[in-house]
Amino acid sequence: MNITTDQPKIAYFSMEIALDPHIPTYSGGLGVLAGDILRSAADLAVPVVGVTLLHRKGYFHQSLDDCGVQSESPHDWSPEEALAALPVVVTVQIAGRDVRVRPWLFRVAGFDGYKLPVFLLDTDLPENSAEDRGLTDQLYGGDQRYRLRQEAVLGLGGVAVLRELGYGSELAYHMNEGHSALLTLALLEEQLNEGEKELTEEAIDAVRSRCVFTTHTPVPAGHDQFPKDLVREVLGAERMAELDGSECLLDGVLNMTYLGLRFSHYINGVSMRHSEVSLDMFPGYLVEAITNGVHATTWTSQHLAELFDRYTPGWRNDNRYLRYAIRIPLDEVRDRHLSAKRDLLDEVEKRCGERLKEDAFTVGFARRATPYKRADLLLSDPARLRQIGQQIGPLQVIYGGKAHPRDEGGKELIRKIFQASRQLGEFVRVIYLEDYDWTLAQHLVGGTDLWLNNPRPPREASGTSGMKAACNGVPSLSVLDGWWIEGHIEGVTGWSIPRESTHEDDASEAAALYDKLERVILPLYYEQPLAYAEVMRSAIALNASFFNTQRVVSQYVLHAYS
Repeated sequence: MNITTDQPKIAYFSMEIALDPHIPTYSGGLGVLAGDILRSAADLAVPVVGVTLLHRKGYFHQSLDDCGVQSESPHDWSPEEALAALPVVVTVQIAGRDVRVRPWLFRVAGFDGYKLPVFLLDTDLPENSAEDRGLTDQLYGGDQRYRLRQEAVLGLGGVAVLRELGYGSELAYHMNEGHSALLTLALLEEQLNEGEKELTEEAIDAVRSRCVFTTHTPVPAGHDQFPKDLVREVLGAERMAELDGSECLLDGVLNMTYLGLRFSHYINGVSMRHSEVSLDMFPGYLVEAITNGVHATTWTSQHLAELFDRYTPGWRNDNRYLRYAIRIPLDEVRDRHLSAKRDLLDEVEKRCGERLKEDAFTVGFARRATPYKRADLLLSDPARLRQIGQQIGPLQVIYGGKAHPRDEGGKELIRKIFQASRQLGEFVRVIYLEDYDWTLAQHLVGGTDLWLNNPRPPREASGTSGMKAACNGVPSLSVLDGWWIEGHIEGVTGWSIPRESTHEDDASEAAALYDKLERVILPLYYEQPLAYAEVMRSAIALNASFFNTQRVVSQYVLHAYS
């Protein structure tokens, strides 16, 4: 079966891709970024094909009880209602068995009608054993063995599917994180079958010339690593020898990031700061920087989008035109944002039955619940926060985010937020919305008045939620890490949370956060609303016009894919 065109293509591999709000094939930032990159590639008619797994049980549904205790349930969905099953089946050898893999097709439609194919790999076929049928069920589920077998389906099975569909030697390969790095073994085996009889540096170079690798994780523990015995069991002795001969096993461990690094001619981190951190983590490798972005038309509220259509026509197919948002009258920015805020408050009421006030300053904090992101930093001194709300103006804080089922620290964080919310009284209302997803994210980034982000540096590789907020004129208050180092202009696009020390000191950072709210941000909002609207407008003109995936895709085309 051949569904290709004559032009060369890039195969973009990612363990998760957010394709549609009703298709739960993503968990958070990595998958949403992948989807945004593919949407912008379609807008720009860049010849890319996407490859991911089907994830029949999705990530998970999150439920929170009155104390903030999280429980999880499968997010079942029906692929046949959203995707087209392709009449293709390939076989991959995994753990000594033949595992059959079938692709489903989703087409990402660009602004001018260009359609980009994405193939979602599925092992739930009657020819497979019960164990193998479940390999494409859960995103980030199971143990190490399950994860490695999943990554074999993605990397080895993905290349086999592309070949069966007619994509040949013209393809370049972009690995979005190390989960798909086993595709390099499939390419190496093709190279050896085409005439190379031995594993040589020339054969490795031939593979390297076709591969690009993006790393997203600035913490060593965040990179997938598998012990040698497990690698031999899952991949077999021959592939084990190929990994060994390619110098990809370090101290008896297969590190998927190092596999991607070893076989790629272009490597990048996802912000300037992340690139610097990665250079220290991976000595001997040149790690460039292509800072993340977001798909502006996906994440801009309808109210603001209509305003952009009027004042900056052309912004949808060229996000650089958002620079000219600087000429939009401030009262119109305020009015449109208020409409988006009312939509958010309607959504909050629908989800939890509480009605928040539209004239109260509303802070958004929504991301994966895990300790280093410090979701509770704002609530660490309830008495101080209560005093700020009482003396300057009421505060509302809307939280969202799932903790991974095995992340007990993240689950405890959610419980602490629930507990703190009961201590704050009428002037500071705190709501934690369960089951944070694409739709809720659109409401939050469109309708809040301030976007808060305070991870422990340097663990924020980039971050994209604040970029989505900027598309809606919502300024950020953030530590200077990740993308915010590049997007921050104090008092112009938002504000920083200063750090007095290079050591971890939550108490002093919390005090700096309170100082910024009490002395700068809240007085500006309540006493000088047009001045606050000027910051909102600058966030659009200076941040949204640059931190978008049209710019990201253009940089990949110019610097990586060439």
